[in-house]
Amino acid sequence: MNVYAAIVLAAGAALGVTALLGFVFIPWLHKLKFGQIILDIGPNWHKHKQGTPTMGGLMFIIGVPLAVAAALGTDALMGGRMLRFDDSFTVKMLSGLIMAMLFGLMGFLDDYTKVVKKRNKGLSISQKTAMQLLISGGYLFSLFLAMGSNPYTLIPFVGQVQVGWWFWPFGFAVLYATTNAVNFTDGIDGLCASVSMITGIGLAVFALMRGVFGAGVVAAALAGGCAGFLFWNRPTAKVFMGDTGSMFIGGLVVAIAFALDTPVILLLMGLIYVIEGLSDVLQIGYFKLTRGKRIFKMAPIHHHFEMSGWSEKKIGIIFSIVNVLGVAAAIAVAYYGLRAFIVL
Repeated sequence: MNVYAAIVLAAGAALGVTALLGFVFIPWLHKLKFGQIILDIGPNWHKHKQGTPTMGGLMFIIGVPLAVAAALGTDALMGGRMLRFDDSFTVKMLSGLIMAMLFGLMGFLDDYTKVVKKRNKGLSISQKTAMQLLISGGYLFSLFLAMGSNPYTLIPFVGQVQVGWWFWPFGFAVLYATTNAVNFTDGIDGLCASVSMITGIGLAVFALMRGVFGAGVVAAALAGGCAGFLFWNRPTAKVFMGDTGSMFIGGLVVAIAFALDTPVILLLMGLIYVIEGLSDVLQIGYFKLTRGKRIFKMAPIHHHFEMSGWSEKKIGIIFSIVNVLGVAAAIAVAYYGLRAFIVL
């Protein structure tokens, strides 16, 4: 099967399945009274969102794997070789997809605890950290099986770097930081889905450049799933993805980056994730150092702009444009910095 056709099929199928599932899931979530709890410390105009169904991430958690299976299954039936279990790229991508779904399950447990107990706190920090350690450890062990005892990473303008045992703490740090940063981005209508759609497109392009077509199919499905979810999540949102969706997206973005052997590319591919995460870290650090002073009116930074008078629609558009610039920079850096590893 032509790789471009497979990517279009994956994106289109994920978009269609995710969007159509909204007609089933949103009434079901309403019936179960699985509504969002709004904090008092947030912008007061968020109060109207109280009760909007959450856990909508289930829609693309179903849509994305189904789209990947449809594209890769069609390729196999047509005699293609995108799905090769003797290929380390395939092993890393499939184990990464499982890892992302487990992170989605963790997010679901967090969301479920919130809605059942009618509070904005779900799982405790220690519970979340323990689950992240367990899921990350299993995923990193799968990378060990795929890569052998001397793991490596690609760094633009440097090349292939053997990182030895440092790969494991590095891998956990990337997973922990990215999943939490994506979770921070999910704070206003349509923001996380639109930014993640752009990141998915960028990762699909990078996968084509690297010749890792299975990862390209998964990235395209991610982009399509986010686009389908935006049908219901754009302002004014009829459903929120919740931690269920944001944790899945964070895990899948990392899985694709590791399947491409270039996790550092996420610094640009997911530029908004980086900005959102850093804004929260800076706010907390500055608050503690100065005993109560703040850099931003509220963190993560999208709330700062909200409290400065920006509409959710404006924030979504501006942040998406910034992420497009980050993706364009990442593609340029990859093209000029990883020429020996590109098949174009």
